Amino acid sequence: QVQLVESGGGLVQAGGSLRLSCVASGRTFSTSAMGWFRQAPGRERVFVATIRASGGSTTYADSVKGRFTISRDNAKNTVYLQLNSLKPEDTAVYYCALRRFGLASTNQYVYDYWGQGTQVTVSS
Repeated sequence: QVQLVESGGGLVQAGGSLRLSCVASGRTFSTSAMGWFRQAPGRERVFVATIRASGGSTTYADSVKGRFTISRDNAKNTVYLQLNSLKPEDTAVYYCALRRFGLASTNQYVYDYWGQGTQVTVSS
């Protein structure tokens, strides 16, 4: 069983930055693809970014490309999401997810484990 715990969310003004962290329990992190997704109020959860187990390849949603950066530290069982140039439309609950087997994917339904989410609120 894997547990994921996100942190780092908060309230920030437009143009500001935040760094989200997600720590995984267990021994499967270093061989698992990781993803970040977000859910805005009244909307469905959507893909934000994903990273391969090795950390060598990343993919981003068009809406965050050039502003957000996903990275990971396998020695710390942690995946990060750096959020820069934040906009009010980035306001959402951000979730990290782990895919135990298979490649990194933008499809949320292939991920096996999810964190509880961390709230990011961007004021204008």
